[in-house]
Amino acid sequence: MVKLTMIARVTDGLPLAEGLDDGRDQKDADFYKQQAKLLFKNLSKGQHEASRMSIETGPYYFQYPYVLCGYFILEVTEMSTRLTSDTRIYADKAKDLNRQALIRKYAPVAIVIGVVLMLFWLKNKIW
Repeated sequence: MVKLTMIARVTDGLPLAEGLDDGRDQKDADFYKQQAKLLFKNLSKGQHEASRMSIETGPYYFQYPYVLCGYFILEVTEMSTRLTSDTRIYADKAKDLNRQALIRKYAPVAIVIGVVLMLFWLKNKIW
């Protein structure tokens, strides 16, 4: 499970963005944020050369891919756009399902009431 997501510039280790953590382990989160910042500084100094790497710190692992920023940001933007459109589609489908559920729930009651009212109306017209 991902506890923390950070994006940094490798040339100088400057953190650019930080993902929201779940807030359950707040004191540990601050500690690991500091360790991630130190990792960024080490990457900027060229101490780690691998394109993908995992670093173990206690019970957690820091995993980082070395990705060109333009490509990464483009990929994130495309994913965000796709998720936004998917969210709209699912919201529309959810509204339709809710409407269908209401119809299934109340249609029989409405039909029975309608038939009873029509019988009373016919009774008054005939007698």
